[in-house]
Order: sequence, then C-alpha cells, then structure tokens
Amino acid sequence: MRVGLLTGGGDVPGLNAAIRAVVKRGVGEYGHHIVGFRNGWKGVVDGDVVPLDRTHIRNVLPVGGTLLGTARFHPHAADGGLDAVLTTIENEHIDALICIGGDGTLHAASKIAEAGVKIVAIPKTIDNDVWGTDSSIGFDTAVTIATDAIDRLHTTAESHNRVMIVEVMGRSAGWIAATAGIAGGAELVLAPEQPFDIERVVRFLKHRHRSHASFSIMVVAEGAVPAEGSAMDYEMQLGQFGQIVAGGISERLKVEIEERTGFDTRVAVLGHIQRGGTPTAQDRILGSRFGVAAIDAVTRGETAVMTAVRGENVELVPLSEIAGKVKHVPTDMLEVARALA
Repeated sequence: MRVGLLTGGGDVPGLNAAIRAVVKRGVGEYGHHIVGFRNGWKGVVDGDVVPLDRTHIRNVLPVGGTLLGTARFHPHAADGGLDAVLTTIENEHIDALICIGGDGTLHAASKIAEAGVKIVAIPKTIDNDVWGTDSSIGFDTAVTIATDAIDRLHTTAESHNRVMIVEVMGRSAGWIAATAGIAGGAELVLAPEQPFDIERVVRFLKHRHRSHASFSIMVVAEGAVPAEGSAMDYEMQLGQFGQIVAGGISERLKVEIEERTGFDTRVAVLGHIQRGGTPTAQDRILGSRFGVAAIDAVTRGETAVMTAVRGENVELVPLSEIAGKVKHVPTDMLEVARALA
C-alpha cells in the first residue's frame, strides 16, 4: 500500500512524533510505502512529494514543528484545487491519505473524502477546540509554555505593583487561557465562552489591590470579547486570512484598566511562542498513539474518520460528526478559574 502523509495549518509541537509513528508502524509492521507531501494540502495540489522511511524520522521525536512543512491552504476553497488533489493522488498512486491538522485541515479532509479518496485524519491544535477528542496534539505543550510564562510574570508584577495581562491563543475557545490560568494561579481569566463586563473586571481589580494585594495577573484569550451592552466598545482586528491580530484585545484592555483604575498595566502577548520548541512528554505520547492508530486504520481500509482520545482510549470518530463543531471550555472549568481568583 502507498500511503500519503501531510501536516496542515499552524505548526505545533508533537507533529514529528505522529509522523515518526506512521512511518515506523507503516513500514516496519505492514511494509507500506509512505510518502510525505510538503506544506500541507498545497503540496498535494502541487504534487510536491518526498519519500519517508526510517532515515528521515531518526531523532525527530523531541523536535518541534514539522519535518514536512505546513501551510494554511484549503484545496476545496481554491479554483481547481480539488481536481488538482485528485490528479496528484492518481499520478502518485496513493491508496490512502493521512492528514494531520486542525479544523480547517480536517474540513478539507472531509471534502476530499467525499470525492472518493480514502482519508484518516489526526487532530492537532494548541487551541484544543477540535470536537470529538479530549485532547489534540500540541495543546499540552502550549499550556506548559503559557503556565511557565505566567509563573515568571508573577515575580515582576509583584515587584512593580502592576497588572499584567497575558494574552494567549484561542479564537473560539479558551482552553489555553482557562487551563494555564488555573495552573499559573491567575487572578482573572477571560475566555471567548463568557464575554466579559469591563466594569466588573475593574471593580475586582480595585478591590483586590486595596484589600490584600498590590498586583494582579490576567490571562486573556485572543478571542475574548466584551459582553453586549457593556461599557467597552471593541471591534476584533482580523488579518488577511481571517486570523485574529495578536495583541488587539489585550492592548485595548490595558488602556481601559489604566484609565479606569490608575494601575500600572503591562501586556505580554505570547503569540507563536506557544507553538514552538520541544514537545512535552504528553504531546510526544499522544502524537505517537495517534500515528499508530491512523496507520492501523488505513491498513484496515477505514476512511473518513479521525483519531480521537476519549478517556484512556484512542478511538475513531467519523469526520462527518465533527464538521462545523467547536469544542468549548465547559462552564465548570471557567467557574474554577473564577473561584480561585
């Protein structure tokens, strides 16, 4: 069997663990031929192929990023993209595709599967918002990085009697903000799931600073927004691909807090730092488990499914079940963050 492999969307730590697992299991156990497509779905459209064997995956387990490269490109949304994918699949004699990605890449995978290509998907995103799986590759590393940053900012915030706003990624779901905020002991967590009232934020900060503390840490997801009708007007800033411009909400909050409280307020936007560097042990293990499960599924003839971890088990979920869905942070988790302020 000749199996194609790609990584799409934003890079995350742990991708190379999944690639390594697919190759080692596919070649060593089943005798498959594994080929990689460079730069995600764009590589499939362009026919940019590289063979993958044991020599290509040696020592990649602790390396962040992806040895295949990646791109934010969706073939079903490009003129002639779908036809180009099908042409490459035929020319390269690909029997099945394994695609590793977030919601955009997986949506593209479902469209390609509908066109008759055998596909097994693996979820990866630091945002952890892929529906159907408890966790995605990259999330644990991002939370670890964000928690470490919060720990470091505590000392400088306390030394200077400041409010520190830590902006993390999370457009539609505040998993990093809530998880790292709890782990790092932040006083406030603002997430997309619960639009905030700036006046309540200000009252909380004033009470805290006047009663028992001289500093505060706020963790803010990039997709956090003020509640409708609140005393703060804000229009989310978007880039050319529809992505949120980093620092938009946190810089606006800085101005509002300083004007309303007089407290010295600083912003730390973690941005792409959350995506980079060495994957944690958990992301290496998750990537490895997903990679083995994916190549096993391909070998059995499964198609249009995604690997998912549910509890202690890795299962397969139909791509049709996850389409258009976002996994939001549960209310009780956000309540924990609020209760521990």
